[in-house]
Amino acid sequence: MRWSGFVRRLRGRELTRAEVTGPSMLPGLRPRDRLLVLSGGPVAAGDVVVARLPDDPATLIVKRATFRDGGGWWLESDNQAAPGRRDSWDFGAVPDALVVGRAVARYRPLRRAGRVR
Repeated sequence: MRWSGFVRRLRGRELTRAEVTGPSMLPGLRPRDRLLVLSGGPVAAGDVVVARLPDDPATLIVKRATFRDGGGWWLESDNQAAPGRRDSWDFGAVPDALVVGRAVARYRPLRRAGRVR
C-alpha cells in the first residue's frame, strides 16, 4: 500500500489518500484501488485499517481488524491465499500506536467508488 497524500483535516483528524498495491484484500479491495483513510478515529472489529508493519514501521499495510488482543489489534488479510501476504498470523497483534487509521471510502475506480466494508 502507498500513501497518495494529505487531503484535509476534519474535526482534528486527518483524511489522507492511499493506494492498495497487493492482492491480500481481494475480493473487496483490489490492487490500484484508491482509498480515503481517516486517522485518529475509533477502530471496531470488522473495520478495514491502514497500519505500520511491527517489524518494519516504514511499510504500510491495509488489513481487516478482527479483534482486540491486549494493547493492539489482530489484523488479517481477507485473502489468506495471497502470495506474500503478511498479517497478524505472521507477527501477532499490532499495537494501537501502529494503527494509522480506518479506510472509510474507495474513490477509484469510479465504478467501484463508495464506502469500504
